Amino acid sequence: MPDQTFKLTRRRLVGAAAATWLLSVSRIGFAATPQIVALRIWPSSTYTRITLESSEALRYKQFSLSNPARLVIDLQGVTLNAMLSGISSQILPSDPFITSARAGQFTADTVRLVLELKSDISPQVFTLGPVAEFRDRLVVDLYPAKEQDDPLLALLQDYSKGKLDEKPQLKPQPGKAGVDRPVTIVLDPGHGGEDPGAVGPSGVREKDVVLKIARELQKLINSQRNMRAHLTRDEDVFIPLGVRVAKARKLGADLFISIHADAFTTPTARGSSVFALSEKGATSTAARFLAKTQNDADLIGGVKIGGKDKYLAHTLLDLTQTATINDSLKLGKAVLGHMGNLNTLHKSLVEQAGFAVLKAPDIPSILVETAFISNPEEEKKLVNPAFQRQMAEALLAGVKGYFSQSTLFART
Repeated sequence: MPDQTFKLTRRRLVGAAAATWLLSVSRIGFAATPQIVALRIWPSSTYTRITLESSEALRYKQFSLSNPARLVIDLQGVTLNAMLSGISSQILPSDPFITSARAGQFTADTVRLVLELKSDISPQVFTLGPVAEFRDRLVVDLYPAKEQDDPLLALLQDYSKGKLDEKPQLKPQPGKAGVDRPVTIVLDPGHGGEDPGAVGPSGVREKDVVLKIARELQKLINSQRNMRAHLTRDEDVFIPLGVRVAKARKLGADLFISIHADAFTTPTARGSSVFALSEKGATSTAARFLAKTQNDADLIGGVKIGGKDKYLAHTLLDLTQTATINDSLKLGKAVLGHMGNLNTLHKSLVEQAGFAVLKAPDIPSILVETAFISNPEEEKKLVNPAFQRQMAEALLAGVKGYFSQSTLFART
């Protein structure tokens, strides 16, 4: 079998009712009545997302009410079921935007969903077609209505309005990184929220493991005298690929490291890998397939159709991009060498492919596959706090090795 590394099919996180849903198609051929098969709520400090998954595409109307603040969504052609009527039990007291939620049969063919809000919000409501194991979805994103001093929130709102491509300019930082000022490193825990990433044989989710490793690495980096680290996400929230890149540029990042856990169709595949962006196509079939699955994260996590970031769709950017890729390969080689002291290497060389999350034209960027979450032995390692710290230490050692080479950044 060719050595093709790719993500396992994502497993939906649904209630028991989702496993037994039935399509009700009449004998005379009328269209099926939409059935709500799953309802998921993802609260975070940045925004709260509600996802209604259905057997058919949903039709809906939305409007807002005040005193108290409420968002009302009428689901047309839908009959109330246990999934909808149980929405109140999914609202956490810690949710920063929702006080409570209820659903009821408003008319014979309309279910009304009412969200009681803690403050005024700016809602984004949109539909998504089927992808991977997800069926049709209606997505409700709740953002604060008032401007917040939160760069990630601002980027997300620009993205949802299709304006992110106008603003991902690199924030210039004076002086040489690590000499005149601290090195700024942005760590990107892959997946999150609606997108669990790969799932191991015992149910361990990639998004949870890589966030823990990223947090460990952030602590280690911030303990260094001349380094500072930032996370693209520090909770279980979906962040589009373009926003991750834009946040790194807004922070004036010197390095960008995206952290993942690999998977394969058989449990025997094992080892750690490092990837960089490619100018001329993937270095292997495996790298090409992995890049495609990683780039599909936006489809899995769910982005508004009009909010695609044109910046990431651009072709690679001439000499600046070429020099940045060369720096990325040097960084990847240094990191890979130290990872090999901790874990088996799946490939001994840094591979390349068209990873969207690595496309900042002026920031050396790598994607690290820490281990195979689909391998039972490596899955156990990935949930072990000691291994998580050792992996973080290996990544830090690689970064230090990269700077010890007196590497000059492409943009300087």
